[in-house]
Amino acid sequence: MSIKRDFDIVFSLTALIWLAPLLLLISILIKISSHGSVFFIQKRVGLNSRDFNIIKFRTMKQNPSNEGFLTIGNDDSRITKIGWFLRKLKLDELPQLINVLKGDMSMVGPRPELRYFVNLYSKEDLEVLKVKPGITGLASIKYSNEAELLKSAKNPEAFYLNEILPHKLKLNKQYIKEQSFILDLKLILLTIPKIFSKK
Repeated sequence: MSIKRDFDIVFSLTALIWLAPLLLLISILIKISSHGSVFFIQKRVGLNSRDFNIIKFRTMKQNPSNEGFLTIGNDDSRITKIGWFLRKLKLDELPQLINVLKGDMSMVGPRPELRYFVNLYSKEDLEVLKVKPGITGLASIKYSNEAELLKSAKNPEAFYLNEILPHKLKLNKQYIKEQSFILDLKLILLTIPKIFSKK
């Protein structure tokens, strides 16, 4: 077992234990504030192009009328009141610690995409599927305000495909070339201030 995997297990398990009261509180608030399940489970593409179920706290209405692949800003009409708060502080991402513990994901790595977008990758882009996807990473930090960027675009999906995704893939390839345990620790530490930044 690698140092990275050892770290993922220890970190995710410790975090899940320490955060258990918060996770329970969030679950209760989601359940009493809107109809539907506590968790949002969605197919994403992981290591070696294998699909897995990513786990998040549900932040949208159970059956939104305007379905779409992308979330357009934190005032997207599909987002619930508690969902807006969870997204603001990235608390909706916490259940992904379960994905890390299971081995579907790592703490640091390229963010897992929907199959819809992966099908548009070039042969060179598929390199990012040679490592486990992560909760945070170079691209995640750079585009921590992605939803707001999409909100300002005339055609959000086209903007994502033509502007954001290519740069994300470039950053993910850079991470793969430079990855190390020290870099992973650095990226985890850099993620924390990004969560609370208004920029």
